Amino acid sequence: MSTVDAALAAASAVLRDAGVPTPEVDAELLLGHVTGLQRGVLRARAVTRAGLARDVVDAMSAAVARRASREPLQHITGTAAFRSLELHVGPGVFVPRPETEGVAQLAIDALRATATPHPVAVDLGTGSGALALALATEVPHASVVAVELSPDAAVWTRRNIASVGAANVRLVEGDMRDALPELDGTVSVVVSNPPYVPLGMIPRDPEVRLHDPALALYGGDDGLVLVRALSLTARRLLHSGGTLVIEHGELQGGAIRSILEADGWRSPATTTDLTGRDRATTAVR
Repeated sequence: MSTVDAALAAASAVLRDAGVPTPEVDAELLLGHVTGLQRGVLRARAVTRAGLARDVVDAMSAAVARRASREPLQHITGTAAFRSLELHVGPGVFVPRPETEGVAQLAIDALRATATPHPVAVDLGTGSGALALALATEVPHASVVAVELSPDAAVWTRRNIASVGAANVRLVEGDMRDALPELDGTVSVVVSNPPYVPLGMIPRDPEVRLHDPALALYGGDDGLVLVRALSLTARRLLHSGGTLVIEHGELQGGAIRSILEADGWRSPATTTDLTGRDRATTAVR
């Protein structure tokens, strides 16, 4: 019978050889997935050399093989953590990243600061629904509309809305470029993590390159095609004094501020993430 510590050591070695960036963490998360145990419990059992049943060893071996092929960890476990949420993810939807949690905070702060008793927020290109659901759960007196173009991604959005149980968020399937004309001039916050990777800059990580949907990654030759559309849509949706929050690549802040200034936005400003990289630009209608 294999033990917890032996299984973790073997899995870590396989993942390390495959080039997985965080082999020990991924090994713990995979074993937690197949056993249903929290990482702290697994660590305690590793110290005591607790045994693992044959079916658990087989399931762990299969999961490690999938991760060693560089299938995203979140596709294997079926979930991704985002702020206080546990979201369902899989093929067809962009896996939410930790850096987007800071983008959510900017939008949450702006939504909380509005004087409107029941403000409206819009998440354009919602994907898994991460940003929309963060706003809906952390600002419960707001109404949130999540817009998604991809039918494949919208399957996951609907599942996450149902799973989280946030009654104040709804999904609208459609293109951000002409979305929600009935809300023109009434929205307090628009937030978006649009596709912003330039077509010539193929991501190096296999997890991104091979598994994230192209529709959620690539933003035209310069990466800013959807940002330009987003700027126009957000100006139409927001009331005077409303806030726009855009996630983007670390080298795009200056170009995005120029786009927003040309479109008549006030006070465009770029903020950094926890690693010090430019991550989001905000502006006021």
